[in-house]
Parts: sequence; structure tokens; C-alpha cells
Amino acid sequence: MRSSHPRSAAVAALVATALATGLLAGTADAAEGAASADPIRIHDIQGTTRISPLAGKQVADVAGVVTGVRTYGSRGFWIQDPDTDDDDATSEGVFVFTSSVPTVAVGDAVTVSGLVGEYIPGGVASGNQSVTQISKPVVTVVSSGNALPAATAVNEYSVPCAYAPEGDPAAAGSINGLTLEPSRYALDYYESLEGMNIAIGNSRVVGATDPYAELWVTVKGWENNAKRGGTVYGSYDSQNTGRLQIQQLAPLAQQPFPVANVGDKLTGPTEGPLDFNQFGGYTLVARTLGTVKPGTLAPEKTKAQASNELAVATYNVENLDPSDPQEKFDNLAKAVVENLASPDILALEEIQDDNGAKNDGTVSAEATLTKFTTAITAAGGPAYQWRTINPEDKKDGGEPGGNIRQVFLFNPARVSFTERAPGDAVTATGVVKENGKAALTHSPGRIDPANPAWVDSRKPLAGEFVFRGKTVFVIANHFGSKGGDEGLTSSHQPPVRSSEAKRLLQAQAVNGFVKDILAVEKKAAVLVVGDINDFEFSDTTKALEDGGALYAAIKSLPRPERYSYVYQGNAQVLDQILTSPGIKQFSYDSVHINAEFSNQNSDHDPQVVRFRP
Repeated sequence: MRSSHPRSAAVAALVATALATGLLAGTADAAEGAASADPIRIHDIQGTTRISPLAGKQVADVAGVVTGVRTYGSRGFWIQDPDTDDDDATSEGVFVFTSSVPTVAVGDAVTVSGLVGEYIPGGVASGNQSVTQISKPVVTVVSSGNALPAATAVNEYSVPCAYAPEGDPAAAGSINGLTLEPSRYALDYYESLEGMNIAIGNSRVVGATDPYAELWVTVKGWENNAKRGGTVYGSYDSQNTGRLQIQQLAPLAQQPFPVANVGDKLTGPTEGPLDFNQFGGYTLVARTLGTVKPGTLAPEKTKAQASNELAVATYNVENLDPSDPQEKFDNLAKAVVENLASPDILALEEIQDDNGAKNDGTVSAEATLTKFTTAITAAGGPAYQWRTINPEDKKDGGEPGGNIRQVFLFNPARVSFTERAPGDAVTATGVVKENGKAALTHSPGRIDPANPAWVDSRKPLAGEFVFRGKTVFVIANHFGSKGGDEGLTSSHQPPVRSSEAKRLLQAQAVNGFVKDILAVEKKAAVLVVGDINDFEFSDTTKALEDGGALYAAIKSLPRPERYSYVYQGNAQVLDQILTSPGIKQFSYDSVHINAEFSNQNSDHDPQVVRFRP
């Protein structure tokens, strides 16, 4: 099992590094004040900001009751002082990092001496908040079998509606030095409970159980509800304060983690220490885990297109290659036929080369596509043909050696592909006028592959199709990922979203190409489809739409239905289809078959648009 927040053995060195960079605000004055005759209490260690005033200092005989013991991953235990102070900003709990399996038990009253530090899950460069801890501990068990401090109830009444304070401009936007306001901001509220014993009641699951034995709930049943039970991330200011990650303290070999889908209920008491990790921020590590009450959520099926409607879909099939189990091919194929109603054109993202992640120079995906289209036919679907352009080896990002690319599948019984001097990996397609209409110089062809925007990224694939005598241009995309962006629980507020710069350039390149088509043929039917890796309200989408060249069709759906992906309990848009003004009427569907379920064939939901050219 993945560690809840893997820790380096060199904790002291990490603390020293963070102190040197100004992240840990320990001061000599604070240390001297703490070194008085009064014993150090846990709330003295935690202080009223995110950073302990005693960071980097030794403490002795800190008293508390053990509320949780973790024997795997980041080994250690939590202690809590039952004798609280009168300041809501100071936590009464703290993590004691032991590195080896702890020898204490829940209910032990202990004293701990050791080094106070601020551990940053993911490292300083991640931008994550830190976890206050005591490391290199000397532990004395005073008594056993003690009652635990009463759990703090976390619910819709206790969690503030505002998410986070604005970071200090003088400290690069950091919130580390700000005094906590737990009654005003959700992040401050959770931080004021860091390390403490907390409890939630019946809560709706908003993020399905993942392979790492985690799920997400919301303690706010009314907050930005998705139609099917999730919580919609609809703007940069609607972070959804009620979301909370749930793990368990018991090892999986001892107690399997429950399997839950979005919309299920986690019922009964769930209680344990509040941790913080790099894979989701504030996390209830359950000593007592509630019971999952299954809901009725089922994968969606889109409506079949009418005979005079063209159906175009996009689907990220998550690194598909021939080494994947046949079951994955069969399940994806079944989804194309049954859930997507066999679209006329299907743009695929993350089709890997013929030996997947093996890094040996292979770039062809013939075997991958043969296996997939054969599976579709076996599932009762059409005999799809495909068009693609093999990338240069190791030039398009993705899994090393995988050479992912976009691919067009099309049903030749319904639509034809216009071959125009097929391009290659480094040759740009262009737009010309032919018989008074727009045409591509290369079909299939890549859009501006030498543009720096596409370095180590997938280049857009453009193709020209004909349906019932009408030409339709389709551009398949897989924009740069969000890798490197800071999380919503970052120590910087607002978080730094560094990946946006590249996607903005990519969007501008695609928008410019669409404008080239429309300059030749104002009413041309153009579809920009794919894994845009950005939200419908993002600057990336705005750049694609610039000048009225395109419209993000997912915005035609009611807000509770706008999502294609679920990340950390937030249902959000990553996959999109954008339409040109020549497509005046259409029917759009985000077909929810993966993102809400623990059993996934991909982590993305496919998108479908139907219209009459």
C-alpha cells in the first residue's frame, strides 16, 4: 500500500532545509519562552499558525493520550492532550514519527521527548503545507487503557464556507505565517484540528475508492451537488470545503478497505486522527471506519444518433497498449458500442505504441489499434477504420516509451475520410481553398508540430471527414497535463498553477488554426475535441473560444452535469468538445461511465456530440 505520506529518514535535514528557506518560522525568542518552568503542552508546539513556534527545537516530556497508531508507511502515532486551552486556533494533537513500528497502543497515556519539526509531504518544491511532528522520540508509557479525548465533530455546521485566506504577498503568497482563523476559513479550520481526534457522521461519497485504499466524502450534503451524487468544481472559488479524504489505520491484510462509488453513503461513526498528506491534503485516518451503504449509480448510456445526425465522440483510454489485459480491451470496446452507441467518429487519446512502455524506439500503434477495433467488432460494433500519425520517439510526453498519440476511428458505413497527402510527425497541415471551400493540405495532419507549445506534448491531429455530402473538420487534442500544479490545500493561496502557461499556448495555436479554416469558409463545421486537461471556465478554454471561433459545448449542460473526471472528490471538466459557429444546433452528452466508479476502464468519461451538418 502506498504510504499516506512517505517520509525521508533525514527528517532533521529536511527541517533544516525548510528553516533555511524561511518556510519554518521557528524563532529563538519562541524557543526561550517555551523553555520556562512550565511543561511544554501540545498546543504550545502547534501554536496559532501553520508552523510550530518550536520548529527545530527539542522538547521534553510532552504529555498526551495515544489516539491512533500507524504501523505501515509513515510509521508513528498521534497523541492528544485532553486538557485543552481556550484558543480554537491551537491544535491539541500532534503526530509522533517513529520510523519503526510503534510500541504504544491506543489509550496509552504517554510522555514524549524529541525534536519538533515541520515535515512537508512531497518536499518543499511541492508547495504543500507542512505537518507538525515530533521525531526521534523517547517515549514513556505512563498508563494504559485510558479513555480517548472526545472526538471533535466535523460537519456542515463546523466547516466554514470560505475556503482559504489570501496568502501574504510579502511571502510569495504563503499562508504559513498567518494566524489561523478557524471560524472563517475551511483550511484554517482543518489546520486547527491537525493531529486531533475527529469524527464525521453519515456522509456522501464524492470520490470513489481508489487503488490506494482511499475515498472522499463531503460533510456538506448540499454543497455544489452533481446530478449523480458528486460535488462539482465549478470555478476557482468553489473548492468545495466539505470534502475530506478517508483512509484507515488498520493494515489492509487485517481489514480490507471498503469499495465505494460516488453517491454511496459512508454511514455510522468514522473517527480517527486528522492527518495531512501530499495525495489530497487533510485526511481522516480512521481508527473506526463507517459502513458503506451502496447507492444506485449505474454507468450511463447515450442516445443513439438519428440517421441524419453525425455523432462525434472523444475518449481518453488511459495508456492502452497490447500488453493490457484482454479484459480492458473488451470493456472499452463494450463501452464504445453500448454506452457511446457506436459514434460515427471517435477520437481516442492515450493510444500507446505496439509494446507500450517498453522504451525501444517502437512508434507504430498498428497492433494496439488492430486489437481494439477487433474487440469493438466482437462487441457488436462497426468495423471501424483508423487514421493517425506516428509520433517521433520520446517526443510527445506521456509514459516513458509509450509514445501516446491521438487516433481517429470512423465508421466507413456512415462517414468517409478525405485523404489529402497524409502528413508525418514533423510536417504541419495547413488550410487552402478548394472549389470555394476550406480544405486541409494534409489529412490526417498535425497542427504546427514545430511550435514550442508542443515540446514533450501530444501534437493535435486534424482530419477531414464527409457525412452525407458535407465536410466536417475534426481536430483531436491531448493538451499538457496539470502535473506540477500545486494542490488546492497548498501553502500558497491561491495555489500556483504553473502548467496553465503551456496549455494556454497550445489553445492559442489550435484557435489560430480554426480561424484559418473559418477565414476560408465562414460556416465550416469544425470540432475541436479531446482531453484538454483544463476546466470549462479556464483561460485555456477561453483561448480556444477566442474571437467566437469555438464554443465549449459542455457549457450547454446544466451545471450539475458538467464534469468528465473526479479528482480528490471534485467532479470537474477535463475532456471537451468545442464547436464552430457553423454547427448551430447540437446535442451534447458527458457520458459518465468511469470517473465516479471504483472499477474503471479509464479515469476519464467520454464526451459525445450529435448534430446535423
